[in-house]
Amino acid sequence: MPWNALTTDLGNEITNSLPRDGSAPMVSPLKAASGTVSAPGIGFASVPQTGLYLKGGGLLGFTQNGVDVTFDKAVVYAAKSGDYTAVAADDNAVHRFTAAATLTLTAAATLGANWHYMVIADGADVTIDPNGAETIDGAATLVVKSGYSALIICSGAAFFTDKLMARIQSKADSSAVGDFVVGLLLSNNSGNPTTNVDFAAGSARSGSSFVSSASAMTKRINGTWAAGTGNGGLDAGSVAASATYFAYALRKDSDLSFDVVLSTSATTGGVNTTLLTGYTIVKCIGVVLTDGSSNIRQFIMYPRDEYLWVTPVLEFNNVAIGTGGALGAITVPTGVKVKANLRFMYSSGATTAAALIHDPAQGNLVAGGGNSGSNAGTIQVASGFAVGADEIWTNTSKQVRYVAGASGQLNLWSDGFTFPCGRIA
Repeated sequence: MPWNALTTDLGNEITNSLPRDGSAPMVSPLKAASGTVSAPGIGFASVPQTGLYLKGGGLLGFTQNGVDVTFDKAVVYAAKSGDYTAVAADDNAVHRFTAAATLTLTAAATLGANWHYMVIADGADVTIDPNGAETIDGAATLVVKSGYSALIICSGAAFFTDKLMARIQSKADSSAVGDFVVGLLLSNNSGNPTTNVDFAAGSARSGSSFVSSASAMTKRINGTWAAGTGNGGLDAGSVAASATYFAYALRKDSDLSFDVVLSTSATTGGVNTTLLTGYTIVKCIGVVLTDGSSNIRQFIMYPRDEYLWVTPVLEFNNVAIGTGGALGAITVPTGVKVKANLRFMYSSGATTAAALIHDPAQGNLVAGGGNSGSNAGTIQVASGFAVGADEIWTNTSKQVRYVAGASGQLNLWSDGFTFPCGRIA
């Protein structure tokens, strides 16, 4: 009967209907129109441009007031123990490197804009190396120091980071001032004491520039400068006899690592920087002297910039000394004033005569009890001798002045010197 068919159809439709009050669930998938970002397939009566739609490639899209809402991919973590090349599938990945490694980045155009990646250096430094001539933060490479991390973002043409490493690198320099050296004591290398000088761990600051080293470093005085321990240290030329070489702490601009260069210049401005591209000269941290055979003189360095010659140097051997006074050069650095640690012996045929060794900056002092005094004692018996010791500042030509109350002979030994670099420990 037609009536029976109608009632059957009505019953089926009622059964297949979805209650508006949510009292009954769906028993099959809800199939909506694909929609667009401005007219989503599933929307709201009051805000029809907000809802869900089907993007290209079968991806679900979310739109809010006609504007696409994007969601990041799920974070994927992995540990790496060596070199790795980051690819497009690593978008939003977090990789923890447990050993020294180079992270090579696939071409920016391939990765595309908005690709991002987190690298954690957990055990050693990680060098980030973009593809070809592409850059990261404007540089060819970026070193993430062990214990730190960096978020890398691709623009489609270049790479950028969250600038954490830049902040770390500039933190020590941002506003700090001062001038000091802690540690970094110099010493003759035990295996090659005449050609190699060791630098202990420590740190140095000059103004707003700071550098530190957690391990010792060795530099050769018989080779031109090359980065790293055991390599040459001279800024230019070859090692010379009876010369003074000032040691300057260097900081590598890209990763803040420590190095040392040796130069005959007593000032940072005079250091030859031809070989030092990418490095900043921080501060002078010490000095080494060569002998007549171009070998490093054997020395012991103590805290607070004090140097002791392993073998005392006989500077004057029965040199004539008289009332007129004279200047004499001794074995200390040239180009700077230092405080020499000296011992002397004065002999004269006269009696009650004394000798005075002093800083040339004091002018022409006169030796004697009624004048400027003495530091070599007083002859009590004719042709006898008197001894003394003192710390005497030199001039920049490594000279001291000596004068006596009567003609005689002077012997003078140097035990070392103090060259103030601001070392506090």
